[in-house]
Amino acid sequence: MAEFPIKKLVLATGNPFKARELRMLLHKLPVEILDLSMFSEAPEVAETGTTLAENARLKAQAINDFCGLSTLADDTGLFVEALQGHPGVSSARFAGPNRDDRANRAKLLRALNGQEQRAANFVTVMAYAGSSGRLPHTHLFEGICPGHIAVRELTSGGFGYESVFIPKGHSRCFAQLTPHEKNAISHRGKAAHAFIRFLSPPA
Repeated sequence: MAEFPIKKLVLATGNPFKARELRMLLHKLPVEILDLSMFSEAPEVAETGTTLAENARLKAQAINDFCGLSTLADDTGLFVEALQGHPGVSSARFAGPNRDDRANRAKLLRALNGQEQRAANFVTVMAYAGSSGRLPHTHLFEGICPGHIAVRELTSGGFGYESVFIPKGHSRCFAQLTPHEKNAISHRGKAAHAFIRFLSPPA
């Protein structure tokens, strides 16, 4: 069997909820998974890109340059059809620069008040920066989950927009699904599975 190409993988996120979810998605990989809580001097990377891919690549390359280890970063956005794709790449800062999830959700629900068309897509783009010279420096992996926005918050659980996003084919929002149910259909789960397929060597 081919040797697995890396020994350690750094998750380029300071968000504990995202780090926990990524660890669950990647738990079968035979690697040591680290996150930025273990690197106190890691730089804070400004998300200055105009697309999810640009932001994911910026974060992956910056943390890879800092620690010298294979790095996985992601950027995620909620694209609402009735809002011409907003909040999109600015989803985390929709209500302002403080990245307040509750304020972001409240602003979204206000913007859609009385709107019957509530279709939306959750999109994640992951960027992998490898430490091996055998691989190109970065690779991108995308996952998309279609659904719609509820008329109100359906639970106090979850993070980000999970309490208002109902994935297609379901009557419950992301925050009401079990982690296993969510990871099987989510945007981040699909991107992670594409990354795992890329990284896993042939038997």
